Amino acid sequence: MPVPIPCKLIALTGFMGSGKTTVGRLLAERLGWRFVDLDSRIVERAQASIVAIFRNHGEAAFREIEAEVLGRTLGEATEGERRTVIALGGGTLTRPENLARLRQAGAALVWLDCPLDDLIERCTGIADRPLFRDEASFRTLYEERRQIYQQADFRVESLEEPAQVVERILELLGPALVEA
Repeated sequence: MPVPIPCKLIALTGFMGSGKTTVGRLLAERLGWRFVDLDSRIVERAQASIVAIFRNHGEAAFREIEAEVLGRTLGEATEGERRTVIALGGGTLTRPENLARLRQAGAALVWLDCPLDDLIERCTGIADRPLFRDEASFRTLYEERRQIYQQADFRVESLEEPAQVVERILELLGPALVEA
């Protein structure tokens, strides 16, 4: 799907550890846009950590909250015409309705792709990743989600320094951003 011109909404997707929050914050700063970290919004809404939500209510409940928060965030961006960069959660696109909402809102969807072994290295020892139980399940989950991420409008390798990843995104979206 081509990026709508002018582009006023950029959503970053990718597996856990791919740099969505770091890159998203830098990208928004560079553009002078608002930045929203979906996971942070979920924590605020639930008044509980993501780990606690998973532990106490399960993944299905987490995904319900995530869909609600995404809808509210997209509404703020489109109705208020606030140019926004959103860092999605690693599993946000596992629900087809979330992808449909992003498309309907005119978001440019950018997949931050990072080699699996580098993701494992980045995520090992981080306690707030409820779906990182062990390396084997991490690899399996990555392969399942990879197909979903491939539906993004753009793919950017995120192994480089975050500032370089931002530059690559700006190169890809350049014409749409100039007219925004």
